[in-house]
Amino acid sequence: MNLTDKVVVVTGASSGLGVEFSKLLVAKGAIVYGLARRLQKLQALQDTLGDGFHPVACDVRSEGDVKAAFSDIIQKAGRIDALVNNAGLGQFGPVDELTLEEWEVQMDTNLRGVFLCTREAVPPMKQQNAATGFGGHIVNIASIAGLIGNPHIGAYNATKFGLRGFSESLMKELRDDGIKVSCIYPGSVETEFASVAGARPSSSTHRMQPEDVAATVVHVLEGPDNYLISEVVMRPLRPRG
Repeated sequence: MNLTDKVVVVTGASSGLGVEFSKLLVAKGAIVYGLARRLQKLQALQDTLGDGFHPVACDVRSEGDVKAAFSDIIQKAGRIDALVNNAGLGQFGPVDELTLEEWEVQMDTNLRGVFLCTREAVPPMKQQNAATGFGGHIVNIASIAGLIGNPHIGAYNATKFGLRGFSESLMKELRDDGIKVSCIYPGSVETEFASVAGARPSSSTHRMQPEDVAATVVHVLEGPDNYLISEVVMRPLRPRG
């Protein structure tokens, strides 16, 4: 996909990888609609990125918010060429100390949010495929924690393993509609997520840089229309230096 003038929706756009995805996509000429709860941070990012970035206040856990956000995007842009499901969080600790609220907020953000956004993006992408022969591209940002279980991150593991299954199902379901689905599994990345309260100390002192992860995601998006990269696993080469 040539990203020039393509409409790309990025969730969790106010921080971490979402900021880097938005920066690089705008630099590539895409029209980016950035979704997040923190509108002020999105507006500050718009001040940096200019007219190619459009802030949209949206809590991806809320069906009403998601429906309103995507309806607004379709009304303004007329299409959705790509969706990057990036919004996610982790709250870590021993299973017998994890509260139900901590469990549920991870399920709601990391899985329910992906489902709600995907459900809104698929119909216009199917219409685009009927009109042009290519529908669009959905990229789900999972984690190496969707491939490997570790102590004290059981809820986060469950959401990312679930996202892997959802992505594989979507890929097989939507490919005949001209819609690509890719799932990305980053290892340790140097973002604010790495310092989240309760996080298990990482053995990696040389984490990947967010701009490098963003470059890989953009590479996946820029592939030829009949070329599908369904999964990408990325890790630091020398995690301990």
